[in-house]
Order: sequence, then C-alpha cells, then structure tokens
Amino acid sequence: MISLKGKQILITGASRGFGRLIALFMARHGCNLIVHSRAREHILHLLDELSAYPILLDAVDADLAHPDQLQAMLDTLEHRHPPIDVVFNNAGVQVAYRKDFWRTPSDDFTTSMQVNLIAPAMICLRLLPSMQARGFGRIINVTSGINAEPQQLAYATSKAALDKFTRDLAAGVTEQDVLLNLVDPGWSRTDMGGPEAPNDPASSLPGMVLGAFVNDGRSGRLFRAADYAGMSLQQAVIYAQSISEV
Repeated sequence: MISLKGKQILITGASRGFGRLIALFMARHGCNLIVHSRAREHILHLLDELSAYPILLDAVDADLAHPDQLQAMLDTLEHRHPPIDVVFNNAGVQVAYRKDFWRTPSDDFTTSMQVNLIAPAMICLRLLPSMQARGFGRIINVTSGINAEPQQLAYATSKAALDKFTRDLAAGVTEQDVLLNLVDPGWSRTDMGGPEAPNDPASSLPGMVLGAFVNDGRSGRLFRAADYAGMSLQQAVIYAQSISEV
C-alpha cells in the first residue's frame, strides 16, 4: 500500500455524502485537499471540520451543470502548483425519479450527462496528461450499480456512459504508477440515495478510496465498496491487489 501523505487530492462534490467522508478519510492520512462544491458557502462547514488536521486546504466552486463554470475551474486546476496527484470524481446528480418514465424529458438526459459524464471526463482529460508526465497519479470515477430501473433512465444512462469512458480511456494510460479506475459505493442513505437505502454511507469506506492506494499498475477496474466493508485500509488494498478480475 502506498502512502499519500503530503499528496494533493481533489474531491468533487465534497460538501456532503460520500465526498465529505472521502475528504475526512484522506485528511486523516495526511493528504492536502482541494475540495469542490457548487458554491463556496456549501463547503464552509467541511473546511471547518478539516481545519483540525495539519494539512493544506483549498476550495474551488463550480456548478458542473454549466460548461463555462467547469471550464473556468479546469483552467485554474490544470496550472495549480503543487499539481494535483489524486482526483475523486465524486460529484453527481440524480435529477428525478420518474414514475411515468415514458414521459422522461430530454432535460433529464442533458443535465445528467453534463454532470455525471462530461464533467468527470473533462477533468480526466485535463489532469491525466500532467500525471503521466510526472509518472504518478490516480483518478477514481464514482459510478453506480443501478440497473433495470426505468424510473431513473437519465441517471443510469449517464453512469453507464461514465463506465465506458473510463474503461476506454484507461486503455491509453500505460504508465505503471498512473491509474484510472471506477468505484461503486452501493445504494446508501445519502441525500441522493434516500432514507430507504440499505447501507450506512460509512460502510463505503475503505472501498471508496481504494483506487488511490492500490499500487498494482492496473487501470480500468471497478471497485465495489461493499466488497471491502469492515476491512482496514491495508486489508482492503491487499485483497484488491490479490484478485484478478477487472
């Protein structure tokens, strides 16, 4: 298992849910954090929590549903110094639950694809080349195992597209210590998952962060957080690196 102490970590959608849990976990491991939210006021409470750790903190805000805001954020991040070492593309949107799914509006697809696919894709395309040039980097794209739920067609479609993008781009990531992978946190009781979800969000750790700590040179993998529930980080990394499936 590698140490990420002192590395620069970007977490999108960090103000709540899985993003907040990832931020606190990485802070405990001595990582410097850049936390993203749609608006700065949404992240102030997390910055206050993170101030307890002896790390460097920064915050960026952009509504990823708006391409111009995404572009401005990327222009800032691409030339940031020190450069970003690890990205958790966690931000996502689930626009609606359509009981009458035959009347799903096109806007559901437009918004879902912009936030859940295009934003993480552009982050990958802008930040991966620098990681490759330096010989180190990790990007973890947060996906979903949602399946056979036509009431959430737009969300499910955008996540399936993210899976395809990640696996295809991973074929072009050949550097041994630059990894691009996926993680599925499972259906959990977050604001997005709702109160009926079976899983405590805390059970997603350490699975949610595995893609940052593995060191087996394999990209294009899907980590299912539920497979690692109850393990220590070290146990999870050892197990993840021992299995051959991708």
